[in-house]
Amino acid sequence: MASDQTRSAILAAAERLYADRGFGDVTLRDIVAEANVNLAAVNYHFGSKDELIAELFVTRSIAGNRERLAELRAAEEAGGGRASIDAIFRALVGPPLRGCLGRDRESSAAARFMIRASIETVPPIRRIRNREIDHLRKFAAAMRRALPGYDEAELYWGLHFALAMSHHTIREKERLTKLSEGKCDLGDVQAIIERVVSVSVMALTGGEAKSKPPARPAALHGRLTRQDL
Repeated sequence: MASDQTRSAILAAAERLYADRGFGDVTLRDIVAEANVNLAAVNYHFGSKDELIAELFVTRSIAGNRERLAELRAAEEAGGGRASIDAIFRALVGPPLRGCLGRDRESSAAARFMIRASIETVPPIRRIRNREIDHLRKFAAAMRRALPGYDEAELYWGLHFALAMSHHTIREKERLTKLSEGKCDLGDVQAIIERVVSVSVMALTGGEAKSKPPARPAALHGRLTRQDL
């Protein structure tokens, strides 16, 4: 098998196994058996199990982040250089939710791998997540353009909570299905995206009109306001 083919076979086998069984239960010997290669090939191409996991996660993350940034650019171009806050959130949460949810994604090893990466916090993935934040800085900059004069800390919290909602929805989809007894439709991905976007906008702006940048949130002074939703 050619070197490139060997590398691709290892990645494909590892992705399938990690998606099905998790990171802790899969050994390098499992991967080489699935890929029909020898252990030396894994060591040659990746060096270690952690590096193999990192390679898979980076590859999938790059594709998703490119989609995010392409949607963000399109939204800003459509808005004459300034996208609405709901369009920004839609570009942020839409690609990962579409990539992991929906009946057409259930059989995809790539989707199941990324779901597994959301559920299991393993060191190589955690290190990459903590390090690779440049694409999120671009979303924060777009939010500043959308809401000029808005408190920057509030914008970062808004970004953080939008990401948290989308990640939690991906991680806990089975529990939500059981809890709601099927009333929450996890197959309608676009509706999920719009729900996450709507709640994110409301949490950040207090439900003010999307087309009118809101004033800086008032201090709480020990009481709850609509910004606490």
